[in-house]
Amino acid sequence: MWPDDRIQQMLGIDLPIIQAPMAGAGLANLAAAVAEAGALGSLPCALLDPERLRAEHGAFRQRTDRPLNLNFFCHQPPVPDNRREAAWRNRLQSYYTEFGLNPAAAPSAPSRMPFDAEFCALVEELRPQVVSFHFGLPERRLMQRVAATGARILSSATTVDEARWLEAEGVDAIIAQGVEAGGHRGMFRAGSIATQIGTFSLVPQIVDAVRVPVIAAGGIADGRGIAAAFMLGAAAVQIGTAYLFCPEATIGDAHRRALAEGHARETALTNVFTGRPARGIVNRVMREIGPIAPDTPDFPLAGGALAPLRAATEPGGSDAFMPLWSGQSAGLCRPMPAADLTRRLADQALGLLAARTET
Repeated sequence: MWPDDRIQQMLGIDLPIIQAPMAGAGLANLAAAVAEAGALGSLPCALLDPERLRAEHGAFRQRTDRPLNLNFFCHQPPVPDNRREAAWRNRLQSYYTEFGLNPAAAPSAPSRMPFDAEFCALVEELRPQVVSFHFGLPERRLMQRVAATGARILSSATTVDEARWLEAEGVDAIIAQGVEAGGHRGMFRAGSIATQIGTFSLVPQIVDAVRVPVIAAGGIADGRGIAAAFMLGAAAVQIGTAYLFCPEATIGDAHRRALAEGHARETALTNVFTGRPARGIVNRVMREIGPIAPDTPDFPLAGGALAPLRAATEPGGSDAFMPLWSGQSAGLCRPMPAADLTRRLADQALGLLAARTET
């Protein structure tokens, strides 16, 4: 029924749809609902310690025996720079003054742990069907251990050069992440975000450059986008923002309101929340000091200085200092349960692809 079923065959899923692993936005309930509908559910592990990851994996397995994707970051841990941290807090001083806060009391940034030997041992214990990486790949020895579990390995590419490198390193499929995608850019060899290109330009170029299946990601939120991705040679799609509208998503009320309101159509790539480019809905702090600030501490340390501002404003419903991750197609999304959304997306795409075949 699908023009290319390599991803379904490879990952053991019915539908060529992957729920994007969005750190902080979805856990076992979302992943299980998507998996039960026939697509690939994902657990984002960058904000989870091993104990919490084991618990979320157990919660998923209590609901379903369907395939699961565990996703990890592969960034280099930052070297703390006290001078740069102080300069960043000084950049935010007017906000601390406005809310009567002491910048010296700002905590360290929330931990985003890169894939390491401890996480690798957990993969060997839990044996997920799929392991995916963002920001490149872990060191080769850890990659070999993951592959030895039988897991299929995916990773994100934002350029053809990155895709070729991933294929040479042995990944089973490549996620082509266009600039429209919400959340953090997966770039790891590309230098500037100014050179990043859109999904429907990137996908066919990567398809032509590699032999492994390509998964389209970024700006895909309905059946039209899925059908278009397949027309360009993709074997599956990865969808994130549409799942943020589902009740199973773990985002807060302010984030939900921002997605539902008209200004969700105004997004930008920003580094002010973590120190690394990521797409989100434009809010006060992005507009006033960004969206790209050259003096942020290295990823993920920039977030620590914003923590007191978030604590002072979010309880009252403000989204002024919180990351409102969203792709560029939020205007196409509607609230519905994740399983219903998954089936609807697949049905829409199949209908369009079938109509094209008939004509």
